[in-house]
Amino acid sequence: MAATQNLSQQSLDCNFTPIRPSHGVVTLYGYGVVVRVDRGHLEVEDGICANRRKARFPRVGHGLRRLVIIGNDGTISLAGLRWLGDQDVAFSMLDRQGSVLLTTGPVRPSDARLRRAQALAHQSGAAVEISRELIGRKLEAQEEIAHDSLRNPDAAEVISRACAAIPTAQTIEAIRLHESIGAHAYWGAWNNLPINFPRTDLRRVPDHWRIFRNRVSSLTGSPRLATNPVNAMLNYLYALLESEARLAVAALGLDPGLGVLHMDAPSRDSLACDVMEPVRPMVDAYILNWVGRETLKREWFFEQRDGSCRLMAPFVAQLSETARTWCGAVASFAEMVARTLWSTTHKPSRQCRPATRLTQLHRREAKNASPIFQPAPPRPESFCKECGVVITRGKTRCASCANGLNTSGLIKAAQKGRVAAQSDQAQTRRADTQRAHSKAKAAWKSSDLPDWLNERFYMKQIQPRLKKRSRSPSWLQNSVYRYRTR
Repeated sequence: MAATQNLSQQSLDCNFTPIRPSHGVVTLYGYGVVVRVDRGHLEVEDGICANRRKARFPRVGHGLRRLVIIGNDGTISLAGLRWLGDQDVAFSMLDRQGSVLLTTGPVRPSDARLRRAQALAHQSGAAVEISRELIGRKLEAQEEIAHDSLRNPDAAEVISRACAAIPTAQTIEAIRLHESIGAHAYWGAWNNLPINFPRTDLRRVPDHWRIFRNRVSSLTGSPRLATNPVNAMLNYLYALLESEARLAVAALGLDPGLGVLHMDAPSRDSLACDVMEPVRPMVDAYILNWVGRETLKREWFFEQRDGSCRLMAPFVAQLSETARTWCGAVASFAEMVARTLWSTTHKPSRQCRPATRLTQLHRREAKNASPIFQPAPPRPESFCKECGVVITRGKTRCASCANGLNTSGLIKAAQKGRVAAQSDQAQTRRADTQRAHSKAKAAWKSSDLPDWLNERFYMKQIQPRLKKRSRSPSWLQNSVYRYRTR
């Protein structure tokens, strides 16, 4: 998923750039990644050739919540893992194709009865109940996106019918069928979605990158190996969401690999994939809002020889800053799964509910406190649609490009005005006006004027008053004001 830059022949003297957590997340990439502990401080280092980055975090006031490593070229010490565990910092390792290789988080005590209930979920009926809740919430969010963001009422109606059939589904297979019907309509509504790049980058952008056709890659027949930027961004954020779901279910004492909706697979955490289902539309809405309002940069993406599209490592670090948002979104669903499974176990009456370690719901209810605020994902930067420089959010072009377009627009408008002024209709109207003026001049007689209206009266009474008046009529002043304030 993440591509690295080409190596350049540089000197061995490295200029280290400091690494600072952004939204509590630090993403390491490149070659020779190092994570170690030195005198109680966590030291991290990454980079490519002489362009290296380095940071040193103390145990207090470090501001670190997630450490993400892209690739497998580097080392992390056992002391480094212990430091992360002591500071409740989650660690995720993803390969450059976007697959989750490893996740670790704060260790919590687990209850064997909860895991036993998880293994017996299909026999106890909890699997169907959990699947109804997860897929129902997912379809509701997809319907809202299709109706409000994609402006496709037909697709929203199909998804609504599929969602309405979920509560009456009696088997996992029936729930999967309704989910597939909704997914087909939902991703069909994404068809022909335009993708904006700066005008200066268009000559280097492949044609199939400019429009989102479908979620399926032409290389694999599945979402894997994306062939356009939007699918590549979705794949990476889904992998990030999967790592957060894995951490959430593990913190609650559940087995991430033993799912209820997804079938068992040797190399997949099925329960993590189950829990992330209702959060997928949140990722979709984030990407849809991004590509609908902002401009993508060509330097963020790299096309391999087989046609697959991969994300450049600096852009991956920017996407990784959304990890805390997906962590907060998946927490409530993970606790819902644990609560449903716990209700099927045999336990003393005083143990009525499992612990809510992720949302602290029980503690907040006891204190009558409001729920934990879920952070919004960071908003992307805005770039000029012409030259691609960073601009203020809410604008579409920088000052230089806007002035150039305004000047060219005025020149084109003047050319059109000169052509229109010489048309037959304009010449006819001018001739009519001249004839009316000539007729008025011929009908005017000085003898019809009153005796007091003479040159002396004009010089003493009228001319001094004219100096105090504006040269432009009031209606013309108002028109100019309205034009300037548009």
